[in-house]
Amino acid sequence: MQALEKTLAQRTAFADTWIGAWNSRDLDRVLALYAEDSEMVSDKIIKLGFDPNGRLRGKDNLRAYWGRALPLRPKLHFTLINAFVSPDSLVVFYRDELGHEICEYLRLNADGKIVQGSANHLHG
Repeated sequence: MQALEKTLAQRTAFADTWIGAWNSRDLDRVLALYAEDSEMVSDKIIKLGFDPNGRLRGKDNLRAYWGRALPLRPKLHFTLINAFVSPDSLVVFYRDELGHEICEYLRLNADGKIVQGSANHLHG
């Protein structure tokens, strides 16, 4: 039971690390949290013309996508609302500088790197 509690506490702390990396606007710091073959899914990937299915795989593709997206949001700032955790993943619930609330699902590997992410935006 103690090992599980430790893992869940680490996942909760990871949410703060992830938010801090994005708020630093340092793309290398953000990418350091991701595995080399990480996959990301987001409607924003479609909107920026990267993939018609909204799916990217690999750090090089993530760097290209976020490298184009970050300059479009010069005042980017995330505020953590809550983190929902499980033994191998977390959902980071946060608010951006525009007041939008977003849930980001992040699955982690045994090394604590993100292998799968999905940005879930409220539409409507």
